[in-house]
Amino acid sequence: MTTFTHETDYLIVGSGAVGMAFADVLLSETDANIMIVDKYHKPGGHWNVAYPFVTLHQPSAFYGVSSTELSKGCIDEIGLNKGLNELATGAEVSAYFDNVMRERFLTSGRVSYFPMCEYKGNGRFVSLLNGDEYQVTVNKKTVDATYLKTSVPCTHKPSFSIAQKAQFMPINDLVKIDKKPAGFVIIGGGKTGIDACLWLLENNVDPDDIQWIMPRDAWLIDRKNTQPTIEFFNDAIGAQASQMEAIAQSTSVDDMFERLEKAGVFLRLDPNVWPEMFHGATVSSLELAQLQRVKNVIRMGRVTHVGEQDIQLEKGEIKTSLEHIHIDCSASAITNLVVKPIFADDVITPQTVRSYQPIFSAAFIAHIEAAYPDEKTKNHICAVVPLPNSAMDWLRITAAFMRNQHIWSQDEDLKKWLLSNRLDGFSQLVRSVDKSDMEKMMILSRLRENAMPAMGKLQQYLAAEAAQGA
Repeated sequence: MTTFTHETDYLIVGSGAVGMAFADVLLSETDANIMIVDKYHKPGGHWNVAYPFVTLHQPSAFYGVSSTELSKGCIDEIGLNKGLNELATGAEVSAYFDNVMRERFLTSGRVSYFPMCEYKGNGRFVSLLNGDEYQVTVNKKTVDATYLKTSVPCTHKPSFSIAQKAQFMPINDLVKIDKKPAGFVIIGGGKTGIDACLWLLENNVDPDDIQWIMPRDAWLIDRKNTQPTIEFFNDAIGAQASQMEAIAQSTSVDDMFERLEKAGVFLRLDPNVWPEMFHGATVSSLELAQLQRVKNVIRMGRVTHVGEQDIQLEKGEIKTSLEHIHIDCSASAITNLVVKPIFADDVITPQTVRSYQPIFSAAFIAHIEAAYPDEKTKNHICAVVPLPNSAMDWLRITAAFMRNQHIWSQDEDLKKWLLSNRLDGFSQLVRSVDKSDMEKMMILSRLRENAMPAMGKLQQYLAAEAAQGA
């Protein structure tokens, strides 16, 4: 074992999407030297262990590092995302980050990369292969790009017990099945559960052979409203205007969600079940129609035990067998962590500063680090938009996001940066509107007119909830 000493301006821990997006902006906007340490053998973070049929849930145009396009600029012509901007596959995303590291970062001469290494803190990391130790003197900041830990199915430990003989597997192993089981039991109602159901249905599994254990129903986002190109302006910006309108005109939280659903901002699986969860999952209308073919949805709370003949849940039990395959989709995509200051002395902890967009947020935070002088100003501009879990969390993230947008809109230099950054998308979409296009101008007018009343309503509802919980 050998100990090596190094010196760098920025030490970034984690070469997942957040660490890569942060490093990319530093490389473009500063002359700093950057060292990146990661436990995986190549960049991309959790994409290294993602299930084989995973795709982005958001348009590729919104993903990756600022300098390098991921999207091919295509509209999908087949499949359940037909008619919408393409969704990169997991393999495409993994290859993309590998190319960015090799062709942009390492060729710059300013980035050094240490894969297969475990960070121990205080500038020290150790090779997982040969035990060599590295001690780094960091001249400027250490960036903890692992704070938004992504829990993935293949490394996730279920919170329930499993009988030894029960057939139980992560979603990754679905593609390895070599004979028809008695049925499939999907455990988890989030994005992974959605993906598992859709994959089975696309591969012609009878929907009656699928049982879907859904501890909580979720409000879902219509992916059509997240499209960043001008032909979808009325959907994307129109949904934002309708959202502000629905909040502003609402008389209660439940009334607000009803209005949001009626306006097409939110979708739900079952019109007779009121959702309690919100994780920001997006679906297309075609995907929702497929999911609704699965009629055997079990709403008895979380699983407590998978047995040989039955499955115990918080509110009851259901039958199963040793011939059923149980698919673990209970991992939470990003754990709902405690919010901490993004800038704190010599440590930067990237978190979301815009709803649902940790990658844009990392790029934005790197720009603020490069362009603004003092920690107080940086944290003022980069207030954390908390990660959502419950439906009420949607109010919190919307209020926090609107606060940030207002602050950013007061800064001309920041507005220019947002307009030029490809991960922003919507700023360019709004700026590109022809002022003679009255339909689009009316949408923008609705958005502006309802923004402040909507913010007032959100604050009113959140204050009432806080008073109730006090």
